Order: sequence, then C-alpha cells, then structure tokens
Amino acid sequence: VIEGADIFLGVSVGGILKPAMVKKMAEQPIILALANPEPEIKPESARRARKDVIIATGRSDYPNQVNNVLCFPYMFRGALDVGATAINEPMKLAAVEALAELARMEASDVSAAAYGGRPLRFGPDYLIPKPFDPRLAMQVAPAVAKAAMDSGVATRPIEDLDDYRERMMQMVFRTGLVMKPMFDAAKANPKRVIFGEGEEPRVLRAVQNILDDGLAKVTLIGRPSVVRRRIQKLGLRVKAGEDFLLINPESDPRFREYWTLYHSIMERRGISPESAKAIVRTRNSVIAALAVRRGEADAAIVGVVGRYNRKLKYVLDVVGLADDVQAPAALSLLTTDDRTLFICDTYINADPSPQEIADLTMMAARRVRDFEIEPKVALISHSSFGSHNDESAEKMRRALELIIQRNPDFEVEGEMHADAALNPHIRSGVFPNSRLTGPANLLVMPNLAAANIAYHLSRVVADAVTIGPMLLGAGSPVHVLTPSATVRRIVNMTAIAVVDAQRSNKPRQKDLAV
Repeated sequence: VIEGADIFLGVSVGGILKPAMVKKMAEQPIILALANPEPEIKPESARRARKDVIIATGRSDYPNQVNNVLCFPYMFRGALDVGATAINEPMKLAAVEALAELARMEASDVSAAAYGGRPLRFGPDYLIPKPFDPRLAMQVAPAVAKAAMDSGVATRPIEDLDDYRERMMQMVFRTGLVMKPMFDAAKANPKRVIFGEGEEPRVLRAVQNILDDGLAKVTLIGRPSVVRRRIQKLGLRVKAGEDFLLINPESDPRFREYWTLYHSIMERRGISPESAKAIVRTRNSVIAALAVRRGEADAAIVGVVGRYNRKLKYVLDVVGLADDVQAPAALSLLTTDDRTLFICDTYINADPSPQEIADLTMMAARRVRDFEIEPKVALISHSSFGSHNDESAEKMRRALELIIQRNPDFEVEGEMHADAALNPHIRSGVFPNSRLTGPANLLVMPNLAAANIAYHLSRVVADAVTIGPMLLGAGSPVHVLTPSATVRRIVNMTAIAVVDAQRSNKPRQKDLAV
C-alpha cells in the first residue's frame, strides 16, 4: 500500500518503514514517524532514500518534533476559559490551524536561543513551532476559545477576544501587565520611531513584532544589502520600502543636510566640518537623533550595540535637554512575580547633588505614573533616618527637604536602608512616623554606583525581568538602551518612546553643555 502514497503516518514500532518503501512513495512525500524512542524510519535514512522527503518524528533531537505540549495546555486553556462543555472537532481544527499559522511566522528569539541560536525558518526542517515558543498561548488558546463559541459549546463566551489575547500575553511575558497602559496608548496613535542599529538581528526581530502589534511606524538605519540578508536569514516577513523605511548611512541623499545641521550644533564644541561629516557618516545614533530633530521621526531607539555613555552623549548633543531639566537621568524597571520596582539613576549621574536628586526624583515619579502606578518614593542610603551624619547621608536628607518643599503631599521618605524601603514592618520599627505607606516602588539611589549595582544584583538574584533604561529629561523622545537588551525589551521601549512622542509638543531645544 505504500506505493504512490503521499503521507505515511506511523504510531507503531521502530524500523518498520524501509528506505525501499520510501522510494516508492509519491513526489515530496510526508512521513510522520512517531514511534518512540525509535521512529519507524530515521530522518537520515529517509533522506538518503529520497531528497524530497519531508519528515517529522516524536523525538526532540530531530527537526519537526510532533509534541503534544504544543496544543494540549493551550487547548484546555481556551476550553476552560469559555466554559466549554466538550472539546469538539472545530476546536481541534482551530488548534491545528493556529499552529500552522505560527509555523509560517518567523521563529521567536526565545525558540532560536533554546535551539542553539540557529535560524528557524518555515520549510522542510521547520514545519512545526517549537515547544519553547512563548507565542503558543497567545495563538492557540484564543483560536480554541473562538471555535468553542462558534460551535455552540461555550457556556461563558468571551466578548472581547483581542483583550483575551492580551491577557494571554500578560501570562507569558511578565512585563505584559505593567506595560499594558503603554501598549494601549501606542496602538491608539502609532508614531514614527527610528532605530539606530537597524542591522542588528534583535532589532529586526523586534521590528517584526512592533509592526504586527501596530505599535509604531518604523524607520531603520542600515545598509540595505545587510538588512535584506539578515531579514532573509531570520525568516522575517517585513520588507524595506513596504513595511518600514530605510536610511542607508553610506549613501543617503540627505547626507549634506544632516552633517551641516550637526556641524551647526557642534561647531563651538571643537567639531570641524570634516569631523561633522565623518561622525554623521559613521555614527548611526547621531543620524537617528538628527532625524528626530529634523522632524523626520518622532522618536528614536539607539544603544543596542556599543557603550551607553558614548551613545548618550551623541544623542544629547543633538536633541539637548528639555527646557526645565538641568541633568538627564536613567530609570530602570524590574518586575518579579510579586512586585514592580523602579530604580533611579542607574546609568548617568555619578554623584548627583541634592538638587539633582530632587529633580530626577520628580522626573522618575512622572514616568512611574505613566504606567498607571502611584509612586511611593524611598531615598536610599547607608544611613537610616539620621543614623549617620556624613556627606552622603546629608545629601539625601537635603534632597528630601527640596522634594517636600516643591510637593508637600508627595509620598516620599528618606534617607533609609533598602530593606526599610521595601518592608514597612522594618520601617515602622525604626521610624514609626514615616510619610511612606506600604512598600516603596521607586528607589532613588545616592549615586550611580549604588543604583547600578542594586539594579544588576536584583536582576540576577530576584530573577527579575527588566524594562529600560528609560531616558528622562531629553529634549526629544530618545531612549538609549544597553547591549543586553532583549527583543522584548526593545518592543517595550518602543511603546514607551511612542507614548513620549504622543505627548511631545516639540518645545524649544536647549543644547547640552559639554
């Protein structure tokens, strides 16, 4: 019966399908050799017999593993969420079609990392999504839920399937819940975001997600041939000129306009015309900032490659500071299973003055409110409510006085130890008359070393997922990321940049003194 067959489905015993049998099958035969641990025929044997064979097994050490974890958890999730009285054929078919659609999409960065970082692209060796793909819950569960409703077996129909998909996303990505206000606002009014490292694979993967979610209109800076080749290698669906704009740093026709603008900004800071040409030609972060200043983009994301301080200087040289800001700051967010915590200033000010700490605290608090979280601020120190009287402790006390003078009702307290900030029982034992109620959610550190150490230590010890760093105080919506930025962090920061651009009325820029 094997002669001329299009498909072999085996759930039997190892070795039963012989190479000679495979040769008799129809053109491009599909073999599902699902016996475990030994399949009916091994993929290497099948391919020696036929170059055009497409084969899947039940084993994880071969491509195309048929694994029930791809559908069972998410099928039950969708069925239970709508109170389905049965799991019927339409629901099964919906799960199959959802998996097929996901397989045709580009593989996620999580899946690629789980399988050695090798590219996964739809084809003979990648017909089925990988079990580690975080999008399975968002793809399969809503499809099954909809099929249950359409087929009449749902007792608790879901009115808004888009909202249900977002809830699935929040289950998968720990940043999903805290980012919801930003995503909702970005989708309502997408803005033009330019990416300095447009050739970087993480940026390209993020751009695919950004465009799929409708978060922003995208411009990339990169060499067209490199961008095109990497998109193809990653198996992405986006196309330059159709889905996003592309600035070629080697030959953009606006090059003269760009370098003359940069020179006009920097000519009294030791930058000659020739230096301006060289910098604009070779520094994509400068091009990105200039595009925002010229009104060709509404916001910029840079810093995925390179040193943070250098990228920060380039963008602030171009966009300057907001009119009421004396110094910028970097705010980082950490989210764990039980708390969301903001830390400032994690990347910029080495030893801020009391006035600068007061200023960056107020900027950080405004940003915390953007997440629909009411800030509860703790000024952190080695001193706890006057236990030390050195310069560092006095600085935090003076900062508290300045903050209260400007905002008497602001919920802020200090100086205090970090454990007192996060544990109200410890705080009340030391200082029962604290202005702060409950755990603090915004920790303001006395200097850069303390903030950076606390941030990175918390990331590892608490297994926290991070957002940021978010640049505060820039004259235009620009964010400088770090080389550790993941695809998800780039997507999150894009939504934040879009929200910044929405509220920006492009005030007069103030050049940053260097």
